[in-house]
Amino acid sequence: MTDGAGDAGEESADASSPSGEGEVTDQSGTAERTHIDYGVDSGPAVPDTTDPDFEEPGWYLNRELSALSFQKRVLAEATDPRTPLFERLRFLSLFTRNTDEFCMKRVGGLKQQMAGDVTELSPDGRTPAEQWELALETLAGMFDRQDACYRRVVGELLPEAGAEIVEYESLSTERQRALRDHFRAQILPTLTPLTVDPTRTFPFISNLSLSLAVQTRADGEAPKFSRVKVPENQPRLLDVADVVGGAGQASERTRFVLLEEVIGHNLDLLFPNVEVVSWSTFRVTRNAEVRRNEEVAEGLIEMIEGLLRDRRFATVVRLEVSAEMSQSVREFLATQLDLDEREVFERTAPLNLRALDRVRELDRPDLSLPSWTPQPHPRFAALDEDADESVFDVIREDDVLVHHPYHSFDGTVQRLLSAAAADDDALAIKVAIYRTTHDSKVIESLIEAARNGTEVAVMVELKARFDEENNLRWVRRLEEEGIHVAYGTVDLKAHSKTALVVRREADGVRLYSHVGTGNYHAETARAYVDLGLMTCDPAIGQDLVQLFNSFTGHSDQRDYGTLLVAPSTLRPALVERIRAEAEIASAGGEGRIVAKMNALEDRALTAELYRAAAAGVDIDLIVRDVCRLRPGVEGVTDTVTVRSVVGRFLEHSRIFYFGNDGDPRYYIGSADWMERNLDRRVEAVAPIEDPDLRARLDEILDLYLADNRRAWEMTADGSYVQCRPADAADVLRDVQQTLMDRAAARGPDEAD
Repeated sequence: MTDGAGDAGEESADASSPSGEGEVTDQSGTAERTHIDYGVDSGPAVPDTTDPDFEEPGWYLNRELSALSFQKRVLAEATDPRTPLFERLRFLSLFTRNTDEFCMKRVGGLKQQMAGDVTELSPDGRTPAEQWELALETLAGMFDRQDACYRRVVGELLPEAGAEIVEYESLSTERQRALRDHFRAQILPTLTPLTVDPTRTFPFISNLSLSLAVQTRADGEAPKFSRVKVPENQPRLLDVADVVGGAGQASERTRFVLLEEVIGHNLDLLFPNVEVVSWSTFRVTRNAEVRRNEEVAEGLIEMIEGLLRDRRFATVVRLEVSAEMSQSVREFLATQLDLDEREVFERTAPLNLRALDRVRELDRPDLSLPSWTPQPHPRFAALDEDADESVFDVIREDDVLVHHPYHSFDGTVQRLLSAAAADDDALAIKVAIYRTTHDSKVIESLIEAARNGTEVAVMVELKARFDEENNLRWVRRLEEEGIHVAYGTVDLKAHSKTALVVRREADGVRLYSHVGTGNYHAETARAYVDLGLMTCDPAIGQDLVQLFNSFTGHSDQRDYGTLLVAPSTLRPALVERIRAEAEIASAGGEGRIVAKMNALEDRALTAELYRAAAAGVDIDLIVRDVCRLRPGVEGVTDTVTVRSVVGRFLEHSRIFYFGNDGDPRYYIGSADWMERNLDRRVEAVAPIEDPDLRARLDEILDLYLADNRRAWEMTADGSYVQCRPADAADVLRDVQQTLMDRAAARGPDEAD
């Protein structure tokens, strides 16, 4: 990533970042720093530190507001003038995707608790209703900032760069006529107007669908309401030149028009011989936190299929409406959808900015980040296929640490599974799959292996949220091939990222293991930062044998020799390691913890970290998303820093380091420090013992702690300040760019 690749000549302070609540800039040396608030105010008061009681709610930041703070950091990438224009469009789209999911999962879950009269307080002492209100109020301000960013980035900067999204009415009569002909031939036949009147009830509105609210009137009648769904199988952004043709079109400029505008301005063809009084857009979000009684379900597959049906008809938790919508139509929709006014959000930008991904398909490298191709792993790139060297030879020689997307998934993890599938000496292959692609090479390798006579067992987690349907499809395909498939258990999600290859060799049977932080998903491996250990350590292999047996058989495996496995051994092991660091610091030693994860949500582990910090342990936390802990509280967490890195790739790896008085412990694995991961999921965390791989993890962690381009630091009130170079002489350090540069520079002769 080239930091100077942003919009040339753009002003230093981005006009799309309004100076409203929670987002201001101040000067630090010669660099501007962006400040992002915690919630709807300046953050909760820090508790009394004279004799801290870590049972007090004030020590714990709210999960929902912390999650929304992360989304503000995502949006800040769209407002940052240092970010290339197309990348800013990507972050606008990502912000929409992420807040959609937040509303479906978190807001939906809170609303469900309220409906069930749940009164249990969150660790920070709030009721579900209080959290719901705070979340909606915070979201309202965030949506205003996103709309302002859209006006700046899409309304001003994109046209300056030679592309634009234009209003239908701004087009010439000739082009409007061509679009009308296109509408009549290509779009009109797909539309189904649904009118509400005494004989026709209000229609079902599907989740996240974009709709037109249309008012029509016949002579002497009151206006009638109709819903017209914007078809999802049509391009949301129409390239005017493609529809109209090249005549009169400036070759250097690309113009798009929104599909809903084309529909809206030609509604007379859909509603002939009546007056179209008004039209506006709206979008509905439904609760994804639907539940099925797993104990009485006849089978897990039937339960998941029922859950998918329930989710489709779940309670509405948000209504987005365009600013043009009349108050009467807005009130009508809110009433029909049984919504509180606080759940209705008026938007001045087009609804659902995921459509901006279409603009990024234009061939404009000057507006984009430099392309990145994951590199061959040095250990595997050096393989001499002509000398019959294999992946197994490499792993047998030394453990291998793979780092995606810097290392190729196809050239590492997929290569191992493909080699095992074609290997006559492979006796068995076992894989735990949480998410995978719809055209997964991993699954195809497992099918090939089964056809070649290898015993194959696959754990497919059917309850992986929003991937249930894809996983069901793969389950059926695997079972058709006669492969042993386990679906997980009714009370635990199998979230571990593990694979095992059992191989016959000259000196006996050997176990080849992969324990990772990311899914067996080739697409996300190009966009998510993840780590994986490949090893033939027999202790790890035997632990994986027991883990897979617990997936497929009747067992109550609780003890593992090397792996830390949730829900049995992981939590007590982490508590033991944190307390050991506290004892070292209390005795005058150098207690040290560095932990990188997606979320620190578990109250008990957070309390353990507080006690360790109070004892003098030096703690650096690199937490992408939710973090309940307050750093920098005088006398308690002076020795704690919390950083969040937001960049080109989604930070997804988990690394845990404990200094252990000079005999450090290193771990990587699938688990965040969240209650669900520690107590309600099957997770696997592996120790890293090889000195070279430990040095590699040290290098990675040091880069994250030194980043002054992508990192944000949390303050004691839960707000975040963007890291910038201290002055003009300070070197710009971008962890993701550095890792890309180093991966590209490492040759096959250099160990990794």
